[in-house]
Amino acid sequence: MSIPTADSAAGQAVKAADRAHVFHSWSAQALIDPLAVAGAEGSYFWDYEGNRYLDFSSQLVNTNIGHQHPKVVAAIQEQAAKLCTIAPGFAVEPRSEAARLIAERTPGDLDKIFFTNGGAEANENAIRLARLHTGRQKIMSTYRSYHGATANAIALTGDPRRWANETGVSGVVHFWGPYAYRSNFHAENEAQECERALQHLEEVIAFEGPGTVAAIILETVVGTAGILIPPQGYLAGVREICDRYGIVFILDEVMAGFGRTGEWFAADHWGVTPDLLTFAKGVNSGYVPLGGVAISAEIAATFAERPFPGGLTYSGHPLACASAVATITTMAEEGIVEHAKHIGENVLGPGLRELAERHPSIGEVRGLGVFWALDLVKDRSTREPLVPYNAAGAANAPMAALAAACKQRGLWPFVNMNRFHVVPPCTVTEEEAKTGLAVLDEVLAITDAHTV
Repeated sequence: MSIPTADSAAGQAVKAADRAHVFHSWSAQALIDPLAVAGAEGSYFWDYEGNRYLDFSSQLVNTNIGHQHPKVVAAIQEQAAKLCTIAPGFAVEPRSEAARLIAERTPGDLDKIFFTNGGAEANENAIRLARLHTGRQKIMSTYRSYHGATANAIALTGDPRRWANETGVSGVVHFWGPYAYRSNFHAENEAQECERALQHLEEVIAFEGPGTVAAIILETVVGTAGILIPPQGYLAGVREICDRYGIVFILDEVMAGFGRTGEWFAADHWGVTPDLLTFAKGVNSGYVPLGGVAISAEIAATFAERPFPGGLTYSGHPLACASAVATITTMAEEGIVEHAKHIGENVLGPGLRELAERHPSIGEVRGLGVFWALDLVKDRSTREPLVPYNAAGAANAPMAALAAACKQRGLWPFVNMNRFHVVPPCTVTEEEAKTGLAVLDEVLAITDAHTV
């Protein structure tokens, strides 16, 4: 592990240039103070003051293989020396090999891969494929979801980031997905939640008109909106509904895929095969922008002699694909997916449940692999969230204080609304995971102070 050294002057220069010229996403520009990062390795990154942070966020839940994995860095360097770029219309080794490796791991017959630059574009093109394949326009997605920030992807999104971006004429219909802890269906257990959620979906389809619905898109495990694990039978039930009405079933595995849940794809936990599967993030740990859509044989056949009206200059970029080949190969050789499962079952899961026994602000612990969330509450008996939905400013003070306390102790958190997400790299060691849990144990006193 590299030892960070302080270089305050360099850090100040980086910060000054950032503040002068960089326009940051999802931010009021005058109200943010970005950390100047000097380097990263494994499960850590550090600033110019010599402060090191255990990355319990995996940045944006995408550095699945950890920071600066030498095999992936070497693959990018080797490819850059050989062929930096080529148009997507050519057949080149890194693109072909990345597609082959991905197709080998996707469920069922999802054997054709359309490459994009990231997850939002993957979902955009999945929508386009579904609409053209079915000749229908409506796309259905859940309220508790995030599918990206491009035009159609943000319309699909259910969380508040959609509000300022939607036009109201997108052809997207939202519905309630299962969430037994805060059931919209007054369910008393997970089996009842599953049954009632599927019944609700059928009713929405009936009132929208089955013949108008092109696709249903779901995050296999809901990510940013809560790490929501679908109850047993739910995904299979959606698959059956889609088959019955001729609706394309899209699984968004942008965040959940490539080892995050302890399987190559989260769909593997339930043995469900969608018609389209979108991916990005963990496919190459974000080392070079890359995403894509895995396409079923039936949908691919629609475009055998009919042109697909979409494309990107950097589709299947050689550097990105080379990094994907190295990432997937390394994950297989080093047993990283199996390691993520082990960490979830034997360290994070038990450790977080143990924290819940000591901290009254933890209402529920849920997760798989290295994909966990603490649902924080004011009152366990009523399950009232610690902060209101989409809280900001003073209303969000307890969560802001929790995040700040983590950073002060060298733990970089992922906090969203009333939840603390525990999402370290798939390569996190047992010792690192336990270090993070120990910090959490200490700082949760802040949220406990707001409980009744």
